[in-house]
Amino acid sequence: MVARTYTVAFEGVEARIVEVQCAVSAGMPAFSVVGLPDKAVSEARDRVRAALTAMSIALPSKRITVNLSPADLPKEGSHFDLPIALALLAAIDILPRDEVEATVALGELSLDGRLVPVIGALPAAMAAAEEDRVLLCPRACGPEAAWVGATTVIAAATLADVLRHYTGQSPIAPAAPGEVRRDPAARDLSDVKGQERAKRALEIAAAGRHHLLMVGTPGSGKSMLAARMPGILPPLSAPEALETSMIHSLSGLLDEGGISRTRPFRDPHHTASMAAIVGGGRGAKPGEISLAHNGVLFLDEFPEFPRAVLETLRQPIETGEVVVARANAHIRYPCRFLLVAAANPCKCGYLTDPARSCARVPHCGEDYLGRISGPLLDRIDLRVEVPPVAYTDLDLPEAGEGSAPVAERVARARDIQTARFSGHPGIRVNADAEGRLLEEVASPDSDGRDLLAKVAERFGLSARGYHRVLRVARTIADLAGSDAVRKPHVAEAVSYRLSVQAGR
Repeated sequence: MVARTYTVAFEGVEARIVEVQCAVSAGMPAFSVVGLPDKAVSEARDRVRAALTAMSIALPSKRITVNLSPADLPKEGSHFDLPIALALLAAIDILPRDEVEATVALGELSLDGRLVPVIGALPAAMAAAEEDRVLLCPRACGPEAAWVGATTVIAAATLADVLRHYTGQSPIAPAAPGEVRRDPAARDLSDVKGQERAKRALEIAAAGRHHLLMVGTPGSGKSMLAARMPGILPPLSAPEALETSMIHSLSGLLDEGGISRTRPFRDPHHTASMAAIVGGGRGAKPGEISLAHNGVLFLDEFPEFPRAVLETLRQPIETGEVVVARANAHIRYPCRFLLVAAANPCKCGYLTDPARSCARVPHCGEDYLGRISGPLLDRIDLRVEVPPVAYTDLDLPEAGEGSAPVAERVARARDIQTARFSGHPGIRVNADAEGRLLEEVASPDSDGRDLLAKVAERFGLSARGYHRVLRVARTIADLAGSDAVRKPHVAEAVSYRLSVQAGR
């Protein structure tokens, strides 16, 4: 007779249910695992055997066969240890089969029977809830999995605890969700002296999730400005927090089951590989663009990134998702991020300073910023020059607004957009609007339309560029509390579109 339990195999952020079947039959003693397991899954039989021995449970001298169904789905990871042990204990009549069959389990076994935490507890809990089954996981994963709320989560410390729970000797209370993680206080905009135009661009970018490029000499404050973007963004909504946390769960980035409402801020180094940025590698894991989902992706020294890496950003910026295609898998990850890029004007960084620039001016600037391709630059809504700040200005008292009032305006603008797009699934901010919907919500008045037509003709705006100016103008109007998009809003949006031409 076959005993069954269930676990999951991960395909991107989705957890697919896998049936774990165990049969104990007459024949030469053997313990085999079939169903397209990888090396870690194949080694589970040795960990399971050692853990049972540590509990003084002897396996029968028979043939033990574990099948992971569907057999054509690749099985990867050490989290198959616990479901294999569970199915085996049910097959030799130590655990009740009906209760084991109503369970989705995941967890790695140590040789002494302890349950080691694994990644992916949150998406596994989602899959268990859809199947109306109980989730069994290591104790450290319980607070994370319990956030789903639609299924019972049993978090055990050892395999012996699991045994006592299912036999009724010592039932384990369902796990409670972890606390909302409190992130360190965000850096404040008041720390930045001057740079009012760049601050305004940050505000517009945050309000409508518009991509931003800052170009300026070394030390002018580009990285400092970017680091203050999280402080003006509104907290994640409940659906956004769950989406983001599922990706972070697969990457092992959730600490002690805590889920944060702060938007992620990812700042990979310019030497990062394509797999690190886009996703891939062993198991086709999510990359930085997916880890920045619903948050900020900051790429400092933008032209220094390999050209191939930069070009792979073009499609995710447009679609909000990335497909990691491999010979044996096509994994889809969400990646709706706000791109903040920073660059020097040239290789030496002092293109605009005659006293410090190199002998190749202005060709060095054209060559350096020319590494950013036209199609990629066309997808960046806001471009702003960040001039150097004189050292004598650094001792001046704080001037300008801090992050708090800017964050309030951004939150109000986001609330307006939430109400505006409430009947349009998948559209949350102005940057998502397109086609007829964009024309309806961002159509400027006659003066604004005339100005935009002249700019499009004079500077040769592409259709994409034209629509992106409309989106930015709509966001500027939202920040101003205006129902209509007017000429001043269009003029400001155009000024950010044309301020940096990246060497062209």
